[in-house]
Amino acid sequence: SEGKDGDSAAENTPPQVPQGKLGERSSVFYTAGQFFFEYLVVVSLKKMPDGHYEPKITYQFPKRENLLKGQKEEEERLLQAIPLFCFPDGNNWVPITDFTSETFSFVLTNVDGSRKIGYCRRLLPSGRGVRLPEVFCIISCLGCFGLFSKILDEVEKRRQISMAVIYPFMQGLRESPFPAPGKTVTIKSFIPESGTELIELTRPVDAHLEHVEFQALLQRLNPHLILHIFASAMLERRLIFLAEELSVLSQCIHAVAALLYPFTWAHTYIPVVPECLLDTVCCPTPFMVGIQKRHLEQVLEQPMEEALIVDLCEGKIIRAVGDEEEILPGKLQNEVLMSLNRHNNNNNMHTSEQVNALVSEAFVHFFVRLVGHYASHIKWGRSGSGSFQERAFCKAITSKSCRRFVKKFVKTNMFSLFIEEAEKSRIPQEGNG
Repeated sequence: SEGKDGDSAAENTPPQVPQGKLGERSSVFYTAGQFFFEYLVVVSLKKMPDGHYEPKITYQFPKRENLLKGQKEEEERLLQAIPLFCFPDGNNWVPITDFTSETFSFVLTNVDGSRKIGYCRRLLPSGRGVRLPEVFCIISCLGCFGLFSKILDEVEKRRQISMAVIYPFMQGLRESPFPAPGKTVTIKSFIPESGTELIELTRPVDAHLEHVEFQALLQRLNPHLILHIFASAMLERRLIFLAEELSVLSQCIHAVAALLYPFTWAHTYIPVVPECLLDTVCCPTPFMVGIQKRHLEQVLEQPMEEALIVDLCEGKIIRAVGDEEEILPGKLQNEVLMSLNRHNNNNNMHTSEQVNALVSEAFVHFFVRLVGHYASHIKWGRSGSGSFQERAFCKAITSKSCRRFVKKFVKTNMFSLFIEEAEKSRIPQEGNG
């Protein structure tokens, strides 16, 4: 649900899927004190004259007025896109009596490159007889899946009582500052017959992992396959993930993108592709997308370029380039594999936060071993601007297999963007003024 080519989007098209910049990492892991969210919208299915149901926004909080013309156009584009991503599985819905709530997220990038995340809870309203599911979607600039899942739990609890009980809770949330990493904010909320409740929302200490659930990936793919996917992502190839559940797609794709930290996936990134946008897979540039498995045949019929297709339901790769095993330097690949296998052997002994820390540490260590010497190959001018010495940087790598791989990696967007940022951000050394 992201994309950005720097062009302005057409008047009636949703914000495009991001081709992010390095700076976007910091736009997803924010400072404290910001608003928790921009909007809460409810997307309901409305029956059309042809008998099909189409998703439409039926509730929006807050309503925004006094917007400038440009802001109004941006808001309209955003509000047009949201229903599409809340019901990406098309309009083949019929009223039902039973439905298990599901939580998933999507990402939209505006034409100026700013990124917004939609946190969704799809649920069946309380009642009797057949009815249609609806989606509560919180739009925020803040990347913190765990925190927003808890907020959606509260929204769902209130929805079963009455829509009217949701409004004061969201108002209280909107008036609260977003907490710093490791800190807690307490929201007071009144519920009829229960009285006033205190809801505590705590941010994880490690801000770069707060939008990630590595366990979701480890439960579905073995460490060898994860390394093949990681290698393909490092070379900025086209990656397609298949699953039926929207929650599985969004969790696993966010996890794959997070393996690249401290680098950032710099291309089209759509955790759940709406059915009407399936031709995204024909894109000649790199992408990382999630597609519901029911659309696999449709996808395979598209005139696609080479892509890695990963089936998260079966835990296997169903289409590959063929060289995935050889991409990464053998020794470093084995070190990461050993770390992931160690985790698998202790599977029941770790909390979600511990799993996130262990997995992230293994991949960060890989990058440190591979390119951790980059800072000593930035030549600083008197004006304070830096210039990266690529040739000397590659030459300094003693291992032939590592050097061979790094020569490819330095040509990627994600490495270029990382270095551009590093060249700007010299920290004055003590004694140098």
